[in-house]
Amino acid sequence: MKILYTNFHQGDGGGHTTYVMSLARILCQKSQVTIGAPRESRLLAEAEALPGLRTIDLEFKGNFLQQVTALRRLRTLLRKERFDVIHVNGSADHRLCMLATMGMGSRRPFIVYTQHNDRAASSLGVRLRAKWGTNRVICVCSHTFRRMKQSVFRNEDLRVVHNGVDTERFRPAGHGEAAQARARFLPEALRGRLVIGSNAGTADYKNWIDMVAAVSLLPAEQREQIVVMIAGHLPGEDKLAQVAELGMLDQVVFAGLLDDVQPFLAALDVGFVLSSRLETISFACREMMAAGKPVIVTQMGGLTENVTEGRNGWIVPPGSADAVAGTLSEILKNRGVLDAMGVDARGTALKEFSLATFVGKTERVYRENAYSQ
Repeated sequence: MKILYTNFHQGDGGGHTTYVMSLARILCQKSQVTIGAPRESRLLAEAEALPGLRTIDLEFKGNFLQQVTALRRLRTLLRKERFDVIHVNGSADHRLCMLATMGMGSRRPFIVYTQHNDRAASSLGVRLRAKWGTNRVICVCSHTFRRMKQSVFRNEDLRVVHNGVDTERFRPAGHGEAAQARARFLPEALRGRLVIGSNAGTADYKNWIDMVAAVSLLPAEQREQIVVMIAGHLPGEDKLAQVAELGMLDQVVFAGLLDDVQPFLAALDVGFVLSSRLETISFACREMMAAGKPVIVTQMGGLTENVTEGRNGWIVPPGSADAVAGTLSEILKNRGVLDAMGVDARGTALKEFSLATFVGKTERVYRENAYSQ
């Protein structure tokens, strides 16, 4: 099978990069896999470093001339390589692939589109792509499936394939690893505190500031027991000003954008993803759970499909620092439950977040191409 993966992100790409590389790393062992992405993207850099993957730099966004150039390059590639499947991951690359495949007739590749976010799928552009540029839609969680059933895409073309994570790579750390990780990321004075952290990034909709606000609401004797750690792009001046206004500058550590988040996860006691919109299943949430960390999540998107309240995490309303503060207070009163909850989080990951299942079900969607001929 010949597969082309595309993604429009020019920088880090977050979960999109994780998604594509998780599939490509395994499927390139038995299929011919090519990845098309912008030259400055993390996705292209990771793909170029992996033997067995072919790459092409494509800019899916830009001015009219750039778009025409990219369209010509893509059409040439498709006609030369005759891919069986194109797997698109966003509106910009989906649109360009739709245009590039027009007029190919029976040689047109089978186009699979993954809905990665919670945005409504009803605009004119989406309608055109649904009619002329989509054979199957992968929904990364049950919440997304329910949303997409109400969209312009055909119900019979929807498939649920939950995102998987590498549970061999993301695993619980030993005491020594955890101590080394804390020494790496935390000032000595903070290493004995309860470490609440997230590798979900610092985009506004991730609402990491709600965790900072929640800690600031605690009584002084509880507030001083906690440190908050955030991995991802450093936030802007406005968010840093909010942290300062909350009096939390000394209790928040920004680890920056990390090539490897495993040491960061090793330093945590509890993870969190407090998204207020756009969220689906969250790779970050699943990675933290695979690493044996119970997580605090909002009742948003597919996040609650990861967590069982009181067993491997806690579920709070989105945008409610008060509710998060209440949860933190209960955790501090009974820190002894964290080990058992971490074991349950790891067990859930092993049972439900399998990378093999994720890749296998995705490949099964690709092979529907043969059945539809």
